Amino acid sequence: MRIALIHALRHSPPPIEEAFRRLWPEPTLMNLLDDSLSADLAPDGALTPAMTERFLQLGRYARDTGADGILFTCSAFGPCIDAVKEDLPGIPVLKPNEAMIEEACAAGSRIALLASFAPTLVSMPPEFPPGVTLVPRLVEGALAALDRGDGTTHDRLAAEEAARLGECDVVALAQFSLARAAGAVAAACGRPVFTTPDSAVRKLRALLA
Repeated sequence: MRIALIHALRHSPPPIEEAFRRLWPEPTLMNLLDDSLSADLAPDGALTPAMTERFLQLGRYARDTGADGILFTCSAFGPCIDAVKEDLPGIPVLKPNEAMIEEACAAGSRIALLASFAPTLVSMPPEFPPGVTLVPRLVEGALAALDRGDGTTHDRLAAEEAARLGECDVVALAQFSLARAAGAVAAACGRPVFTTPDSAVRKLRALLA
């Protein structure tokens, strides 16, 4: 079994690799990283046809290497990943968030959505089903802290934002890179916390194992 993992942030591979080690160690993992995707999205402020074409090329490359399934770990590019799903109907193609959204919605109807990358709070909410109340929160400064290698500050900022949450049933961490702070977030807010890596691995295993 070969799983292609496609990333737009350099911080994404470690948490998904760790989740596979814990939950489904058998597949061979293949990492594709293009960190210019997130850098190019920021100034544009919106997804463009050119960005969609880049995702299509990444998906086709992964398929051509023999991937049995593809997981994108970049949460701000939902429509681009939808285009890859349509382009590659023969293999499972997962958005980074879809499995976590399914699990979080099964656990509660009022969901706090924490993100460290601002465009995610624009692209991700439409992926939730009707009837769900979202409490979006940007963990300001967390991604910058991680960029400079300061994981302790990243986790502290995530926990501090979680401690300020109002009423909610569960917490969903939007970025793969935020998964490292799951324990601190849970301790700060006292609510169930769902992460994209763990949920994605569970869904891929159900589809392919």
